Amino acid sequence: MIALLVFLFPLAYSPGPGNMFFAANGARFGVRATIPASAGYHLATWIVTVAIGFGFMATLERLPGLFVAIKWAGSAYVLYLAWKLFRAGAVETVEDARPAGFMDGAVLLVLNPKAYVIIALMFSQFLNGSGGSHTGAVLWITTVFTLNNLVAFTVWTLIGDRIAAQFSEERHAHLLNRLFGLVLAGVAIWMMVG
Repeated sequence: MIALLVFLFPLAYSPGPGNMFFAANGARFGVRATIPASAGYHLATWIVTVAIGFGFMATLERLPGLFVAIKWAGSAYVLYLAWKLFRAGAVETVEDARPAGFMDGAVLLVLNPKAYVIIALMFSQFLNGSGGSHTGAVLWITTVFTLNNLVAFTVWTLIGDRIAAQFSEERHAHLLNRLFGLVLAGVAIWMMVG
């Protein structure tokens, strides 16, 4: 358990697509408004992690084009989110300003190819390869991984929210949105080339 948490710590708390997404949404809409997106992201995390633990990576190895498609679709989606954030101001009409929802969070995870690689690596290191049933171990590792990400993303959401409190004027809020938009765009490019 300790080795697993040490392995996951730098992966979960370092800037990546999920962390930047939640920091940006926390900055833009506050902590409470990110709860639906967080629920979607972490439910999808648990489902995808269980699927990979039970063999989804074998399918991706047989169909490498599927992994490439996920990689490009995920990069495009994060770039789209970055563009929306970059263009946002401090105060917008109700139709324009809406926090990310449950499906936004789920789609972000499903289209994040880096998550698949991290999850596969995690199972290769912490799932005993010897015979027998791995059901309990897969479920345990999946749950620890999901809860660790939930804590990390909550921390990033709180950081975004605190930063936004310092930038509440229109001019400052617009600058902060552009900064987070550029960071998300950088993450999308990193996803494309990585």
